[in-house]
Amino acid sequence: MHLKTRLLLLFCCFQFAFGMAQEKFTLSGTISDLNSNETLIGVNIYVPALKLGTTTNAYGFYSMTLPEGTYDFEFSYVGYQTIAESIAMTENVKKNLSLSNSGEQLEEVVITEKPRANIRKAEMSVNKLSIATIKKMPVVLGEVDVIKSILLLPGVTNAGEGASGFNVRGGGADQNLILLDEATIFNSSHVFGFFSVFNPDAIKDLKLYKGGIPARYGGRGSSVLDIYQKDGNSKSFHANGGIGLISSRLLVEGPLEKDKGSFLVAGRGSYAHLFLKLADNDNSAYFYDLNAKLSYKLNDNNSLYMSGYFGRDVFDLNGSFVNIYGNSSLNLRWNHLYSDKLFSNLSVIYSDYYYGLTLDFVGFQYDSGIKNYNIKYDFKNYISDKLKLNFGANTIYYDFNPGKITPNSSSSGINARQLEQKYAFEPSLYLEAEHDVTKKLSLMYGFRYSMFYRLGQSTMNLYENNQAVEYDEVLKIYKKGTPIGTEFYDSNKTLASFNNFEPRFSASYALNDNQSVKASYNRMTQYLQLVSNTSSPTPLDVWTPSDSYIKPQIVDQVALGYFQNFKNDEYSLEVETFYKTVKNRIDYIDGADLIANEALEQVILNGRLRSYGFELMFRKNTGRFNGWISYTLSKSEQQTPGRTATEIGINNGNWYSSAYDKLHNVAVTTAYDLSKKWSLGANFALQSGQPVTYPNGQYQYQGISIPSYGLRNEERLPLYHHLDLAATYTPKPDKKKGWQGEWVFSIYNIYNRSNAASINFRQNESGVNEAVRFSIFGAVPAVSYNFKF
Repeated sequence: MHLKTRLLLLFCCFQFAFGMAQEKFTLSGTISDLNSNETLIGVNIYVPALKLGTTTNAYGFYSMTLPEGTYDFEFSYVGYQTIAESIAMTENVKKNLSLSNSGEQLEEVVITEKPRANIRKAEMSVNKLSIATIKKMPVVLGEVDVIKSILLLPGVTNAGEGASGFNVRGGGADQNLILLDEATIFNSSHVFGFFSVFNPDAIKDLKLYKGGIPARYGGRGSSVLDIYQKDGNSKSFHANGGIGLISSRLLVEGPLEKDKGSFLVAGRGSYAHLFLKLADNDNSAYFYDLNAKLSYKLNDNNSLYMSGYFGRDVFDLNGSFVNIYGNSSLNLRWNHLYSDKLFSNLSVIYSDYYYGLTLDFVGFQYDSGIKNYNIKYDFKNYISDKLKLNFGANTIYYDFNPGKITPNSSSSGINARQLEQKYAFEPSLYLEAEHDVTKKLSLMYGFRYSMFYRLGQSTMNLYENNQAVEYDEVLKIYKKGTPIGTEFYDSNKTLASFNNFEPRFSASYALNDNQSVKASYNRMTQYLQLVSNTSSPTPLDVWTPSDSYIKPQIVDQVALGYFQNFKNDEYSLEVETFYKTVKNRIDYIDGADLIANEALEQVILNGRLRSYGFELMFRKNTGRFNGWISYTLSKSEQQTPGRTATEIGINNGNWYSSAYDKLHNVAVTTAYDLSKKWSLGANFALQSGQPVTYPNGQYQYQGISIPSYGLRNEERLPLYHHLDLAATYTPKPDKKKGWQGEWVFSIYNIYNRSNAASINFRQNESGVNEAVRFSIFGAVPAVSYNFKF
């Protein structure tokens, strides 16, 4: 036998022997709460000897594949006891664990060292808040609020007090994908922005993605707020709730079948309007919502879930003006474990947003809304300890109702009218890898491929040169185009179609166990447009699909960051810088009329937006005193240039501050456990004033003073800031069974700052022009009582 042949055979034998010695086995299972059996999202599973780790998914499942041997595993989760267990990996092991909260003792070994998942994981521009943290934050009227809480994070702002929605890294509020148990929420606010639609008692987990967005998400340009409801306690019956100054809430949960099935029902309602009734005032303004969930574990490999949400706001002025709006959703899910390495989730989802308006003095009822029907199938394949694959597909069918006008009485002079409904179909698929290339370098890379079809059963206007907006060369203004004809598309025809490749990439390089640098890039495509010329969403805003005139928004974002832990994770520092561009960001011509407009293309121009900035977040994570300081320095600008050399565009075609531009944004939030009975909390927020357009002159027309305006967003509202304090008193902190209660005392805006929601210009009684600041809140004290049993 030749020497080369012998050497090759010897090498193959060594490789075979080495491969046998390195035979690998899988540890998998589900991690849940010891007391409620509620699955836990994002639990860290870490092997210190190998410096390898993973986390549980949205349903509490985890899987790790390791070489044969015996290893010490660490299981840690915020607010729970960290435990260590030695497991022999000589075969595939199924290990379901229950973690106890920090106030209870476990028989397992309790360890103090924390895994470095946040340092090594190829995930950045992500913030996760626990409900326990959110409930310690002071808010207006003592009502715990998810949306108000995320405004304390870097890169997140809103349009001021009483404004709905939120803005992420200079993007519009409509560019945020808000999910509740995977169902889309189109309007996140109650009472015109004073409260969010999310009942904190019913929420298990929330995560905000500002960049580096995973490929499983799509359809919006700026961010993803992913919220999961609790499954319900499958061990015993419990209830908790709270009584506040203007609203109360109650949650009831318990087993359908012990350790297998559970239910959860939670409701909230406000009652401030009842005080008006006592004063013989017929006006009303209130909200209510309902969360419900059923969970059932068929066996170790199959689980079923059904969850829903229904909420409504009612605003009634003596019956002559009645406004009703709100969200509803329903989700049916099936979790299936094909093997100890392949997890799947199939969801069938219905979402609806409804807006209704009755004007009795005019004599009509106006109804509008949007519905979507979504089927999605997601998979996660834990291929090895270094490689995981996420893949799946989903299809969404949209039904848009721009508006239906009907007379509300026989004496009404209004004729019934249905604005033409619009339909669209959005299928997509994605593939993404989580890849630990070395012990220092981790990658997350993949793509999403999205398609969008604007379906028929619609009539489209036709315009000369395909220009729905005309430009007046003499007056230098834009005006509505005049249709030269129409074309009807039957239900089997497509008005317009789009497809986009959306790559995603994130990388983390660990300098050591305590420091890392990260980078990310993502492309997002948004096919739905929110038609609104206000700086924050309103209930009346209308969603419309992309078509041959309104193009889909295409968003590209890059980010670079530095992350460090100090003193065994007692402190942490996150520093990021980002740059984002948006193509086809819609802009409006001067004097655009958006209400009940069947030809929106006549008042819309396609522009672009860019935002860039620097974010810093310093946290104290442990101890009796904890919290964070965040600072954002950023710029958000919009440009709508002329379509030809002779057109001037908007603001002379120059870049101008978008409505979401906030140069400085500072937030400080702290919590201090004074004693077992008393805990304290404080928030401080400071933001640059919102861009606005002030009048720069006036003229007289038939004896009336008419203001004239200059370029858009050249001015700003005054600086916005406030300080809030809260104290929580627990009379019997050691009581773990039966009735348990606590009192929460808070003061919002303790130094009574009159923050400007707007500046109005008018003539006073002397005929002198004056600017008047409109403020919503001064100092607002509140008290509420929370309980559970």
